[in-house]
Amino acid sequence: MTFFQELNKFGDNIVAIEPGGEKYSYRSLVTESDRFIENLDTVKKKLVFILCRNCFEALVGYIGSLRSASAGILLPSTIDKDSLDNLTGLYKPDYVWRPVNSGNGVFNFKNYSLERTGITRDEEIHSDLVLLLSTSGSTGSPKMVRLTASNIDENASSIAEYLKLHEDERPITTLPMHYSYGLSVINSHLKVGATLLLTNDSLVSRPFWNYFLSSKATSIAGVPYNYEILRRIKFFKMDLGSLKTMTQAGGKLTPKYALEFAEFAEEKKINFFIMYGQTEATARISYLPPEDALEKYRSIGIAIPGGAMSLIDDNGNTINDPNIQGELVYQGPNVMLGYATSVSDLAKGDELKGVLKTGDIAFYDEDGYFYVTGRKKRFIKIYGNRVNLDEIEHFLKEQGYNGVCGGKDDQMYIAITDNGKAEAVKNIISGKYGFHPNSFRIKEVTEIYKSTSGKILYEKIFKDIGN
Repeated sequence: MTFFQELNKFGDNIVAIEPGGEKYSYRSLVTESDRFIENLDTVKKKLVFILCRNCFEALVGYIGSLRSASAGILLPSTIDKDSLDNLTGLYKPDYVWRPVNSGNGVFNFKNYSLERTGITRDEEIHSDLVLLLSTSGSTGSPKMVRLTASNIDENASSIAEYLKLHEDERPITTLPMHYSYGLSVINSHLKVGATLLLTNDSLVSRPFWNYFLSSKATSIAGVPYNYEILRRIKFFKMDLGSLKTMTQAGGKLTPKYALEFAEFAEEKKINFFIMYGQTEATARISYLPPEDALEKYRSIGIAIPGGAMSLIDDNGNTINDPNIQGELVYQGPNVMLGYATSVSDLAKGDELKGVLKTGDIAFYDEDGYFYVTGRKKRFIKIYGNRVNLDEIEHFLKEQGYNGVCGGKDDQMYIAITDNGKAEAVKNIISGKYGFHPNSFRIKEVTEIYKSTSGKILYEKIFKDIGN
């Protein structure tokens, strides 16, 4: 059985605490999620939009959807009306679980209502499909990954195993629930009967840290952007005695920062896990054991329990020697069924058979530890020379600039938020990489746009630069 079908075994253990002091047991989570299920018309498999906040009501809808074997699509509660209407037209949900308790829903719980959409949907939903998550940093993107109950349970089990999770854990939510990394924190801790500290407060807010301290949080999770914030708010000087584990994924942390956090963790006897994953693999693909963080802080580590990583060259042949770059391929039981872009895709079965070509370029060292160097799509050619845009971004950060890179062959674009520094950046890029000044353009911007999960929105940033 999957972890979400066995939650009753944790009985009166506390599953969640909210900043106001509200506590909820595993028993109450099962009770309320079963009430959610009772109000779903079960004539045929249902599709439910779940508008998420980091709160108990959203958790009830998510677990209820899983336990009912319906298919749920997790979306942010802040999604704008146009995006929601677009997704509604594309996927034709039967129900929406939303944070508006009008009293008119078929099921109302606290601040949430389960509402019928009244949409007639002739398209079938595959029997194995239980969850859809967005692949994009854009909340209105129609492209979703199709996940099974087994995908979710297997990945939760793997994460719980390598993090050595147990029921005394108290993770605080720093990432949105609709984002695969944030959801994996929830799933892996539910697997072991731990207590979730649910909050929507920002890392830069005093209420977040007051809640962290008063609730004795034991772990914190973040993408690179979150870790950059932690550095700015003098995290290294905070007295956080209950903190035992820190995890980082969702993109490559600047090596300088990765080393700083590894050194901090070593000093404070905190387990610092650098991890790598994709929504297409439910969440996690690899992890770097904490004992190796100081030596191999640039690495994404080794495959998670039950999974395997390999490299292939441009012809699809396996690379069998260290220090040779190729596309990273992952194989494991957490690999998605495939993609969906509309309701017609929901009837499809398993298209990948447990094998995922990640689209990332990587190599492994003599010890078998993997290192991601960039995305296949994040390479361009300048006058015939291959250029890694991610490498240049990391170089800029190491030089103290806040910038991102995009572009096309023979024309690279750089956007920086450092006012008046365009000429300085131009000089260091030319000096470091030998690019002719005409081969790249620099634009000063007011903001590096990011999604709610911290992903850089390159298309939005660069849409006007090339004009």
